[in-house]
Amino acid sequence: MQLFTTITSLVAAATCVSARGIPTLPKRDVGGVLICSGANATGACHYEVYSMQDCHNMPDGFSAATKTFAPDGDAFYCWPKIGTCNQTCTSPTGCTFGGVSFYNPVKWDLSSIQWDTRIQSFECALNSTSSA
Repeated sequence: MQLFTTITSLVAAATCVSARGIPTLPKRDVGGVLICSGANATGACHYEVYSMQDCHNMPDGFSAATKTFAPDGDAFYCWPKIGTCNQTCTSPTGCTFGGVSFYNPVKWDLSSIQWDTRIQSFECALNSTSSA
């Protein structure tokens, strides 16, 4: 009788899962960035989820030595910067080449724009919209 109850419980549990469909997975945190020494996510790599609106120095070994800088496919973007977070930008042309998102192809090879030896820090922000 106990075996029958156990089997019945397992069948009922399996039926409930299939009736509800595939269980949902917990949402991962926004802000993941893949950083690699080689182009196209090759060489030594580091992946981390970074907070928004904060400056982050490049991980050890990647400062001015990064070819892949690839944000996840979430609604955010990052600005690679010349200089570390505690340095003040004094360049007359600016200290970033602009925002990098999941959709920016340059993320796979910063050397294509000569930034692989320049990136030392970055800041990320959530996408936003504005209305007039």
